[in-house]
Amino acid sequence: MTDLINVSGKCHCGKITLTGAVEANKIVACHCTDCQVFGGGPFRNNVMLKSENISIQGEVSNYNKIGGSGAVRTQGFCGNCGTHIYAVDTEKTLYSVRAGFLEQHKSLAPVKHIFANSAVQWLSNMSAVPWFEEGPNSVEIDYSSL
Repeated sequence: MTDLINVSGKCHCGKITLTGAVEANKIVACHCTDCQVFGGGPFRNNVMLKSENISIQGEVSNYNKIGGSGAVRTQGFCGNCGTHIYAVDTEKTLYSVRAGFLEQHKSLAPVKHIFANSAVQWLSNMSAVPWFEEGPNSVEIDYSSL
């Protein structure tokens, strides 16, 4: 077993909190089409936590889906604010916790990519396009003329 990293997080409205410990080699970027649809982006960064290494407080809403393998996966989210919390197998043995939900998300760099066959092709070019410090209403980016 590798070193454990303690993680903690709360949903946007604070009704659900999570604490846990993840093995450093269990941080993955998932490029499956379901993560793209549910997450609204090209991939989702996830930490894989065994059930004995996770504690969740608050009422998690669930949505069951059938994965590409035919297996049922439960999507856990906050029914109040909509924050995505995790996906888990029906036996609740291995949680795929959404790293963006965690306080440590900036330091949880993926160590592997999964479902690469579904990855968007433009992702490898991300470092070549301009990066800006702020969003659409900033001085750097003027979208008012669109």
